[in-house]
Amino acid sequence: MINLKPLVVSALESNQALISLLGGPRIYFMVAPDAEEFPRITYYELNNTDEDYADDDPISSTISFQISIWTKDPAQISPIALEVDQSMGNAGFYRTFTTDLFEEDTRVFHKPMRYSGKFDI
Repeated sequence: MINLKPLVVSALESNQALISLLGGPRIYFMVAPDAEEFPRITYYELNNTDEDYADDDPISSTISFQISIWTKDPAQISPIALEVDQSMGNAGFYRTFTTDLFEEDTRVFHKPMRYSGKFDI
């Protein structure tokens, strides 16, 4: 098992176009400290599975992450999503799922984007 959270954060934070669209480095693990800060991104690991083996030891892992975009302005979603997609692709991940949601209770637009990749241990 390997920890790729630092890789994901670095990939997102090093994209200056993304940081500009967010209005700063608003990228958080699971929960933002300020529920009224928009737009923002949250991320978390969905799965981390050992894959290939040599001498009974894993030599690679398939790892999945969800990156969620949160905003009050639906016009912000697509430009942010394009930058997230580029950053995650550059980090070695491929997109497996995305959809557009609207959270009725908070009146917030939410776009979850899921990515997966196979990495050597």
